[in-house]
Amino acid sequence: MDHQALLRQLYQDFNARQIDAVLAQMHADVSWPNGWEGGYLRGHEEVRAYWLRQWEQIDPTVEPLAFETSPDGGIAIEVRQVIKDLDGVVMSNSRLSHIYTFEDGKICTMAIEHRQRFTMS
Repeated sequence: MDHQALLRQLYQDFNARQIDAVLAQMHADVSWPNGWEGGYLRGHEEVRAYWLRQWEQIDPTVEPLAFETSPDGGIAIEVRQVIKDLDGVVMSNSRLSHIYTFEDGKICTMAIEHRQRFTMS
């Protein structure tokens, strides 16, 4: 399975607000970080509710920049995350690392690291 292609599509679908397409790539019991309010979410319905709540108040977009695969099959992605308010004013423009693990071809966990893992020019 090409996890990089799956994740590139996931970011495109997230940025287009295609929740069902994103959730289709996740394990039913996915563990997902609540990067906005803190803590972790469990399962599709919690992730869906979180994103709907989030998009009522902010407009985030996330662009993958670089991929790194670990020996255990996990993938770390260096991303640029831009968060705007609903009037289009940029509130945050940062680089983060998103770390994914997979089970049965689906995303099982995602974590956010606020330090840069990659050397970017």
